[in-house]
Amino acid sequence: MRGGLKVEPKQRRVGEARMDGSYPSLPVFCSQGRGKMAPTHVLRCCQRGLAWIPVIFIALVVCWSYYAYVVELCLFTIRSPIEKAIYLAVFHVSFIMFVWSYWKTIFTRPATPSKEFCLPKSEKEQYEKEQRPETQQEILKRVATSLPLYTRTGAGAIRYCDRCQVIKPDRCHHCSACDMCVLKMDHHCPWVNNCVGFSNYKFFILFLTYSLVYCLFIAASVLQYFIKFWTFWLNYTFKIEHKRLLLNGSIYSELPESHAKFHVLFLFFVAAMFCISILSLFTYHLWLVGKNRSTIEAFRAPVFRNGPDKNGFSLGFSKNIAQVFGDQKKYWLLPVFTSQGDGFSFPTRLVTVDPEQPTECFQPAGPDKGAVEGSAEQLTPLSESQNRLLGNDYHAEEDHKETDVLKTDESEAITISIESES
Repeated sequence: MRGGLKVEPKQRRVGEARMDGSYPSLPVFCSQGRGKMAPTHVLRCCQRGLAWIPVIFIALVVCWSYYAYVVELCLFTIRSPIEKAIYLAVFHVSFIMFVWSYWKTIFTRPATPSKEFCLPKSEKEQYEKEQRPETQQEILKRVATSLPLYTRTGAGAIRYCDRCQVIKPDRCHHCSACDMCVLKMDHHCPWVNNCVGFSNYKFFILFLTYSLVYCLFIAASVLQYFIKFWTFWLNYTFKIEHKRLLLNGSIYSELPESHAKFHVLFLFFVAAMFCISILSLFTYHLWLVGKNRSTIEAFRAPVFRNGPDKNGFSLGFSKNIAQVFGDQKKYWLLPVFTSQGDGFSFPTRLVTVDPEQPTECFQPAGPDKGAVEGSAEQLTPLSESQNRLLGNDYHAEEDHKETDVLKTDESEAITISIESES
């Protein structure tokens, strides 16, 4: 207080010296965080931009194929109006379905685990403070008792994603390219710049189907003109007289002497090349659908309480197909979402027995086959029986019990009875 006036203390700027001559330390984010965040953000943006190059390449090839087929082949090369109309009609149907399914595969966001798979605040704090893996697993098991979980890690632990900080549902995996956990993840496809999983797996299968149909139709309809152009070009190159090519008004005299022949030649080569590559991928994924496996599960079998089982999610061929395409067959060929389930839980042969597929999960090694007593009896639903697979020590007080009765007879059949107390 000077002369009745109150003097406000002078505020120091960040980094300004104190009265004793010392300098305060700068905050960590000022010296380190900002320097790291900017390059990381720029690098991530560059990666996302470069990831669209394969999609742009496919889009350019498709646009050129449309021009080459519609304009150069149908309008400038084909002379018959009926043939031209039929080719244009079939081509546009396959083209629309191909583009539609490709669009849905690219821009359908992958499904991710819901909030119920996140650790509660108290358990999350305990998990982060705890250093021992055994205690961390105890925390995860307590939370997982209320979740529909059947699969574990190879070591028998609860599957947890430290990156997304969620308990992984069955068939869920973390995608490093998308930096998220994807439900029923199949693979990350660079040609669609998206993860193929539960939300868009049907679209991906239809994309392969219609792209194969698109390439097959182009190659089949262009083949005759490809042969004529190619033969004409070879004879012209070797300077064979043009009169020898004319045979009773042959088509060689009707072929246009323009750049259309180059579009037709390359169109056949491109269509045949893509057809061969897509055919192998399409056949492989049809096999996966029939077995109810993802690409990841085909290379690494899912691990259940009783060990790995590559056929753990297989319910029989017809039900495996319906799980991806839905129950209503009229929507199977349309790129609209009709897949069964919610992506968080899937019926397994451990709790659901399909008459088309004999139960093998409790079989010993050998040619023995399982039999299920009481075909009319309904088995325990998923929500009620989910806790049995998390460990016997956490489910001693459960109302449901599972009894495996082994009968030794000549066939050594295994009888599984699941009782539910009312």
